[in-house]
Amino acid sequence: MKRCTILLTILVYCASAPAEWRQFRGNEGTGEAKDESLPVDWNEGGDGKIAWRVDLPGRGVSSPIVVGKLVIITASSGFRRDRLHVLAFDAATGELRWERQIWATGRTLCHPTMAVAAPTPASDGQFVVAFFSSNDLACFDLSGNLVWLRGLGYDYPTAANDVGMASSPIIIDDTVVVQVENKGESFAAGIDLTTGLTQWRHDREHAMNWTSPAVYRHDGQTLVLLQSPGRLTVYEPKTGEQRWEHAVGCSIIPSAVSDSRFVYLPAAGLTALKAADGKPEVAWQDNKLGPANASPIVVGERAYTINSASALTCADAASGKIAWRARLTGPFWATPLIAGDHLYCVSDKGLAQVVELGESGKVVSQFDFAEAILASPAAADGALYFRSDSHLWKISRPIARRHRASGEHK
Repeated sequence: MKRCTILLTILVYCASAPAEWRQFRGNEGTGEAKDESLPVDWNEGGDGKIAWRVDLPGRGVSSPIVVGKLVIITASSGFRRDRLHVLAFDAATGELRWERQIWATGRTLCHPTMAVAAPTPASDGQFVVAFFSSNDLACFDLSGNLVWLRGLGYDYPTAANDVGMASSPIIIDDTVVVQVENKGESFAAGIDLTTGLTQWRHDREHAMNWTSPAVYRHDGQTLVLLQSPGRLTVYEPKTGEQRWEHAVGCSIIPSAVSDSRFVYLPAAGLTALKAADGKPEVAWQDNKLGPANASPIVVGERAYTINSASALTCADAASGKIAWRARLTGPFWATPLIAGDHLYCVSDKGLAQVVELGESGKVVSQFDFAEAILASPAAADGALYFRSDSHLWKISRPIARRHRASGEHK
């Protein structure tokens, strides 16, 4: 009887546990909100609404993450932008659950369009790692208790640039992978999640780079992709062992993404790489698919990119053959989010555009947040999250509509 009770408790917990969005571009780093039924239109009369909006301190262009029942975001404030904030809000109500502040130990100078709170935080479900342009790396538990703090800018004082650092960390198992590339000391490192100690470190190119590490699953292993101006490298995240490398001129803002077939690399437009016998081979390449600032999205049989002319291009992921193009209102810094048959894009002026996907791309709704938005949206548990410098929004369906949509989705 006791075993049955325990099993029932586990099943109830699993059924009621909220969906999550734990890092930049989601749990798998693909930009897909799997099994999510999200509102398409949150204007008056639409299927969604603004559930809440909260004020944020200072500035920030980092994306929100959703862990359990918390929405976590970073910000920076102060005359020198050296006061670093990590804030956790209740996902249901928008109430501030906790806020922690630390002083920057590294350089906080950055371009006016940037912010010291540029990298998106990451979580494994138990801990939250916040990274900043000052190269300060802090780990907290979900109650807001500081676990450890690393001042990488203090350790490597020339690791900085005048525009600002923006690479977001990722967590693979118990390793935090950070990418710090600039004209000074450039490196990638694996940091132990529980202790904050460096497990491995590799020198990287001394060149400006704002791409983020990406997850790469291949032959049953979880590896990490590091994209630099002159190469793409694949490492084993725990040990830092290099698996393979592809020398090519890569974009320095949009980051690579992968699926079970290829690594889709922003290089020479967009290049699909296949690893065969530990060596990369070019499966296809098309310079018409090159993304501008937003990273590519690849889901199922389709790949999507947004170019510098704000044209959304859909291509066959297996061959690179272009299927259609749609004109959006841009420009864009935020990487889109895809859920089901819809792509959610937000321009740097704060205009959200929802594109219905299929044989052609059609903008089916727009919403003007009327504030600059450079952060990529997040989605979890049937809700969307957008952030500007000043505000964090939750968009969701009213409860009755949410239940009906959930039933339709099933």
